[in-house]
Amino acid sequence: MSRQLKLGAFLMATGHHVAAWRHPDVPANAGLDFAHYKRLAQIAEAAKFDALFVADSVAAPTQDIASRMARSDHFEPLTLLSALSAVTEHIGLIATATTSYNEPYHVARKFASLDHLSGGRAGWNLVTSDNAAEALNFGRDEHIGHAERYSRAREFHQVVTGLWDSWEDDAFVRDKASGAYYDPAKLHVLDHVGEHFRVKGPLNVARSPQGQPVIVQAGSSETGRELAAQTAEVVFTAQTSLANAQAFYADLKARLPKYGRSADALKIMPGVFVVVGGTEVEAREKCETFQQLVEPEVGVALLGRMLGNFDLSKYPLDGPLPDLPMTESGQQSRQKLLTELAGRENLSLAELGRKIAGGRGHYSLVGTPEQIADRLQEWFEQGAADGFNVLVPHLPGGLEDFANGVVPELQRRGLFRTEYEGRTLRQNLGLARPGNRFV
Repeated sequence: MSRQLKLGAFLMATGHHVAAWRHPDVPANAGLDFAHYKRLAQIAEAAKFDALFVADSVAAPTQDIASRMARSDHFEPLTLLSALSAVTEHIGLIATATTSYNEPYHVARKFASLDHLSGGRAGWNLVTSDNAAEALNFGRDEHIGHAERYSRAREFHQVVTGLWDSWEDDAFVRDKASGAYYDPAKLHVLDHVGEHFRVKGPLNVARSPQGQPVIVQAGSSETGRELAAQTAEVVFTAQTSLANAQAFYADLKARLPKYGRSADALKIMPGVFVVVGGTEVEAREKCETFQQLVEPEVGVALLGRMLGNFDLSKYPLDGPLPDLPMTESGQQSRQKLLTELAGRENLSLAELGRKIAGGRGHYSLVGTPEQIADRLQEWFEQGAADGFNVLVPHLPGGLEDFANGVVPELQRRGLFRTEYEGRTLRQNLGLARPGNRFV
């Protein structure tokens, strides 16, 4: 079979557009409506998406303008995906859990449990927190610095994956006749002592169906790329052009050999913001419907958050993006991307805020299923992507548009599956099942 692309459905309650909750076709209470998420999961699974992806933050936005956004109430993602595992059979379930404000034992246990509950469909999006407000919920007066966040993340990953190997695959014999519940020779105590963590182990969950849940990352800074090359199996990234995406793809794949990894061991899936219409005019009108709902102050507040937690409210809306120091608390790669975008297109603050209201700096496609498939095919075949993390403006409508329009076009071209290859996320992504490090 020829190489086929992978698709993730990035679910953000009402949709990715910051004003989507105001649209008449969108349930405003979607963030806490399980029936809504169940419908989304089943739409994506029927379309044969590889995975659902749910992002997270461990702080509620409460600045003045937050009251104008639908971003302050939503499910904890592992709880949500555990529930969705019971109403789906094949689709992967990827959740974000920060290494900055969690403990490794908790994360290892929860994702191993999700992998068992789902029959091998769990993925962990390993992130370092880019929201400084999270620090205040975990006994700190200020956010952890960029370098320390990544140092902690590396060790966090070591501990979690070590705990996932606490038991060999066949350690639990559960032999009623002999009275042996597990084989002690197949138990491995981690006994980790490091700079950031001391964790004895073992994990009180058996080795999971995938051996280990799939490791996903989203960092695109120099430090983030190196961590991804060392540890990630899927990378989500924001790239605004084919050339930039090709450069990122080549750079990241070239880093793998020094860690003894092959190019196929890491799938690179750029985010793509997609608005689908029966005609190009219809698609643009649909996009503009959402853009008209963006209040300038809301767009600028979102921009400040995306640039790295800066308060831009004191700058004139019709003025340029001010010179800002490199963020210590946010995503440095996203700050660089958006700053370059503002300069390249000579955008005012309000214009830049409005421009990112949907895609947040991700590559954006507005058009017919054929036009969108053309661009996805180009990126896939020209060394820019192994697949895509799909962002839609509103839910459920935007996901239905993609599933009913773009997916069949990709299938017609032989670029996307018509049936799942296996039952686990690893099987469908074409990733190897890792062996136990202690064996």
